[in-house]
Amino acid sequence: MHFFSRPATPEIEVDEFDDLLRLGSVRVLDVREDWEFRRGRVPGAQSIPLGQLPTRLAELPHDKPLAVICEHGNRSQSATDFLLARGFEGTVSVRGGTSAWARTQRPLERDKS
Repeated sequence: MHFFSRPATPEIEVDEFDDLLRLGSVRVLDVREDWEFRRGRVPGAQSIPLGQLPTRLAELPHDKPLAVICEHGNRSQSATDFLLARGFEGTVSVRGGTSAWARTQRPLERDKS
């Protein structure tokens, strides 16, 4: 019996993600819903909810690879696979998402209420 498997989604840990951000080597795409994004996000993240991604591809920069983040890492994996299939080379998912970022006491931007 032969089983087909798809390649694993490229992922990076929060520490590596932080290093890439500090070096200015990636752009951050947050694929959570707007209300989640407003609640707290990685500084400088661009918001495009996962469900809107197919119709908003033109808004994404092509000058640097994308690091895709969500709350825990599931939606970002889907978004990363979608973007890689559409030519966004170097795109990676951030393992553990914004939750992992916050757990490590890294800064979050929040909208003023």
